[in-house]
Amino acid sequence: MQQPPRWIAHLDMDAFYASVELLRYPQLKGQAVVIGGRRADAPQQLADGSWRYARLRDYTGRGVVTTSTYAARDLGVFSAMGLMKAALRAPDAILLPADFDSYRKYSRLFKTAVAEVAPLVEDRGIDEIYIDLTDVPGVRDAVGHDPLGGVKAVAREIKNSVGRATGLTCSIGITPNKLLSKIASELDKPDGITVLTMDDIPKHVWPLGVRKINGIGPKASEKLIKLGLETVGDIAAADPHWLIEQFGASYGEWLHNASHGRDSRAVVTHSEPVSISRETTFERDLHAVHDRVLLGGIMDELCESLARDLARKRYAGKTVGIKLRFEGFVTVTRDQTLKAPILSAADIRHAVGLCLKRVTFDKRLRLMGVRIGNLVHASQVLPATLTLAQGQPPAAENLPLF
Repeated sequence: MQQPPRWIAHLDMDAFYASVELLRYPQLKGQAVVIGGRRADAPQQLADGSWRYARLRDYTGRGVVTTSTYAARDLGVFSAMGLMKAALRAPDAILLPADFDSYRKYSRLFKTAVAEVAPLVEDRGIDEIYIDLTDVPGVRDAVGHDPLGGVKAVAREIKNSVGRATGLTCSIGITPNKLLSKIASELDKPDGITVLTMDDIPKHVWPLGVRKINGIGPKASEKLIKLGLETVGDIAAADPHWLIEQFGASYGEWLHNASHGRDSRAVVTHSEPVSISRETTFERDLHAVHDRVLLGGIMDELCESLARDLARKRYAGKTVGIKLRFEGFVTVTRDQTLKAPILSAADIRHAVGLCLKRVTFDKRLRLMGVRIGNLVHASQVLPATLTLAQGQPPAAENLPLF
């Protein structure tokens, strides 16, 4: 078997948030556990040493599932599902609040452990990375009669390193490119290793549903299925000119290439963020007038949190945006591009006010978010330009709505 010119790995931590919580509460291992509760849902240790846990059936509110253990997934509870809906499927599941400080800590630990074995790492989020294994020593060595023994051995070394550093498991897919590796890492979860070559695509990839390709979303999937293309193999068998007629030149050509496992993207070891955002979902729908003070306080906190994020990452931004979700799941966004970059909470809040003035508040609110984009490094911005109002209060007509 001729080995491919590149070996790219996709490493995905197994049920990451839930697994971190099980390190803290090992007695819950194997049980249906859902992450996404409030601080009030934190476990309580009783006088006799036992623990009292919140149950999903007792939850009321607008929260969503952040993640769940595999036992909870077997009951039909998945990420982004409303907690009230999840309670109908798994009422006895244990509910825990999210602890993002811990998740970030373990994220840093596992990425550092991987980099000690294979330094070319592309960060794709808190719980997943791509790794270029092409030039890692030993990756092309055969082991016994297995020509892929070397790459499998390197994968096991990475998994062992992650386990020692975190106590957590991960699943790794290794193929000639990022697109296939993303698919492969899902084929043997949890705690699996999957190595595929281009010759393996007909057997292992073509039978999969079209949504298994990263880049085919709900709308494209719905259209593909209506056209009779339900599996990756169906797309691969379709005439590429017909795909272009149906989906346009760019996406149609991409669908043809993706279904055949073609992807030339490199592992990018560093990239600049496009934007930074903060948002929150309310426990109850809030009225723009009657709950004005409460909404104002929440918006202040979002802007202050965003300013802290900017300071920590050393960025300033020129475009401030808001995201508002009203009852009925109607989402409205507004952006304001400024003359100079800003980074202070006060300046962000001022720009938010300008955005809010362009929104009609005829329904109750269930979510608010703030985003800042058009980012530049703070070191590149003159101190005198880092305040929007230059020390002067905003004009009366520009005051925030709440």
